[in-house]
Amino acid sequence: MSSPNPPTTAADALLRAGIDRSLRHPVMFFLTSGAAWLAVSIILGMVSSMKMHNPTFLDGPGWLTYGRIFPAHINTFIYGWGFQAAFAAIIWLMARLSRQECRNVGTILTAGHLWNLGVSLGVLGILSGRGTGMPWMEFPLFAWPIMLLSYLAIVVWSFIQFRLRPVGHTYISQWYLLAAIIWFPWIFLTANILLHFITGHPLMAAGINAWFRSALIFLFFTPVALGAAYYLVPKVTGRPVHSYSLAMLGFWSLAAIAPWAGMQKLIGTPIPYFLPYIGAAATILFFIPAVAAAANLIKTAIADGKVMAYSPTLRFTLAGIVALVILGFAAVFLNLPGSTLRMTQFSLTGYGFDILALYAFFSFVMFGAIYFIVPRVTRREWLSTRFIRWHFYLSIYGVIAVAFVALFGGLMQGAAQENWQEPWVNAMTQAYPYVITITIAWTFVLVSNFFFFLHLLLMWLRLGRRSAHPTLLGQDDHAFSAHGPDGESNDVETPAPAH
Repeated sequence: MSSPNPPTTAADALLRAGIDRSLRHPVMFFLTSGAAWLAVSIILGMVSSMKMHNPTFLDGPGWLTYGRIFPAHINTFIYGWGFQAAFAAIIWLMARLSRQECRNVGTILTAGHLWNLGVSLGVLGILSGRGTGMPWMEFPLFAWPIMLLSYLAIVVWSFIQFRLRPVGHTYISQWYLLAAIIWFPWIFLTANILLHFITGHPLMAAGINAWFRSALIFLFFTPVALGAAYYLVPKVTGRPVHSYSLAMLGFWSLAAIAPWAGMQKLIGTPIPYFLPYIGAAATILFFIPAVAAAANLIKTAIADGKVMAYSPTLRFTLAGIVALVILGFAAVFLNLPGSTLRMTQFSLTGYGFDILALYAFFSFVMFGAIYFIVPRVTRREWLSTRFIRWHFYLSIYGVIAVAFVALFGGLMQGAAQENWQEPWVNAMTQAYPYVITITIAWTFVLVSNFFFFLHLLLMWLRLGRRSAHPTLLGQDDHAFSAHGPDGESNDVETPAPAH
């Protein structure tokens, strides 16, 4: 059961301030460079979407063909934005939870620059026609060693901080973050070694690639987002997590189920018959950890509805948690072997599921973390509640449109593909209005991220306002004290530490 958080002391406040000060440069570097890559990814997404309903759009240069723009869009989103947002969250949260200042800022910053170099070289490789053709792994082979070494140099210090933490303090957030730190090298090395060095039948290569995509969502981005959410929700509300047992159920069910997912994308191919159905069953069972974590966090948050209304951190985080619930339902509905599974293999549905997972869930939780972390590492408050509102509402409208239109339009497209009596072109015609809507929706997301990036850049330049009160979304910014929403009411993020 939950145990109350200890009261804040002056020593705790000084320790937190020292941790934040030590991490200011690496955290802000990852967040601003990640936000810049996010803008690039959205622009590429708009261009690739335009090409789906207007093939003559920018049809001159070879590097602007759909076969290069779309992989560049996905890879910049994952490795440019997603991983760098995760790095910022991991190093800050692990330092806070382990109560250790960062003493390797130079190493982390150097590794961060190398990571961006690897992403840049990978994107240039894709646009120049040197991509591998494997979804989410299109970067040329030379980019992967750079990124792996960078990853290890960035996260190893968080692991060391965990080892040096005060004895007996292990929180749910740390469980999720450590799992993500350890799982990614396993996923990355397994996929790259099997695909690039121990080559086999191309059909099994497609299966490994499908497993890699699924594992990135369920075994890296999901635990990072949940680790951040399990820190932010109790921290902002000042209340312990609703149920420690439910938190552990969510963690261990994710660890047991998620590694089996992915192969369902190869249903109907000449591989062992049971493999796609194991993958489908595992993806359906993802509903268990998703709903367990979401129910736990929502019950914690709704204990104080006033905080929910005013806190930007809580608003973004809970929007991401609601998206996690929708993702769990989508995982069930889209992987029913007798009906929907066959309609999702070659349609827009897969793209909609990816955007729902990576943007609506993961990115929204990261936005919530950013609105909490940045004022602490910069010692400034956000300049404009209006910018935050625009970022939230335009992102919500845009992402809902992209994800749901792609999911529904993909099912219509998949149904047309399954009708063998009709020509294939009918399936493309069926998807036409949905693709136009996706293009418009990405425009909303791009505008929202313009305000986000500008706001973040101003904070990095330390142009934010000096205030003892957090930036709230209500009419009165002084409705709460400094220990209210987004304040520092305590330093224990989850109840009943796991020993």
